[in-house]
Amino acid sequence: MKEETTKKALSLKMLTKSNVWDVQENDIFRMWEGADKDSEIRENIRRYVDIIKTAFLVEELKDDTKLMKGKYEKMGYKIATIKVDENMKITWAIKKRPIMRVSDLTYENITHISAAKLVEVLERNFGGGWDSLPQSIQDIIESGFEISTTTLPQNRLHKPGGMYDRKVADGFDVLEVPKGTWVEAIFVKVKPQMEKPRLQLQPKTDEDDLPIDDYKNHDDDDEIEEPSDFSDDDITEDNYRTTFSIEADPDAEAEDLEDYVDEE
Repeated sequence: MKEETTKKALSLKMLTKSNVWDVQENDIFRMWEGADKDSEIRENIRRYVDIIKTAFLVEELKDDTKLMKGKYEKMGYKIATIKVDENMKITWAIKKRPIMRVSDLTYENITHISAAKLVEVLERNFGGGWDSLPQSIQDIIESGFEISTTTLPQNRLHKPGGMYDRKVADGFDVLEVPKGTWVEAIFVKVKPQMEKPRLQLQPKTDEDDLPIDDYKNHDDDDEIEEPSDFSDDDITEDNYRTTFSIEADPDAEAEDLEDYVDEE
């Protein structure tokens, strides 16, 4: 999924808002070494700093005393002095932006986390299930991961040979969201990186106007019509779907994760 680019090969000029998520604090400091001798970097400092700030919290320490540095280090920051030009040096405290909540997910960082990490983030924010997420967040997640869900009674979810076992065997990580005596299972798997197809201009044909059969390629997880003699014993992930009316979790939006320093 990630580009095969080693950290040592990256330089400031090669950084983008996507691959900056691949590097760590010490890599950033290394990239700035000798930057004062590069006129292009000096003339575009703000651009490079903005890219770094998409993945890192950056603080310029006006007070670089041992006491102040110690405060930032306790919060997980790495500190170093960098040379901007021949006459100017600044002390930076930087820390990788944490991905703790679904609101931290972006199109730039979604391809730089594992399925296990995504499950961790979803679990920290959930309570309502997949459909309780804003559509914008779902779109971001689905740009980097395959997502499928099923909702079943607790005693049916782990039925041997059922959907749960098949998905796990296929490499999916799973988050289980309890809903009373039912459970919603959310299966996540990293999407393979696809090469963008080349644009091909072709004349329109009559077939382009034909309606699309939305059900032609559906898998075994689709809902089927319930027979009149349907009983609880017949419920499986292949024949049951339900929709819950979920209230938003007030805790999910109550916290502001922006780091701060208590200036005493």
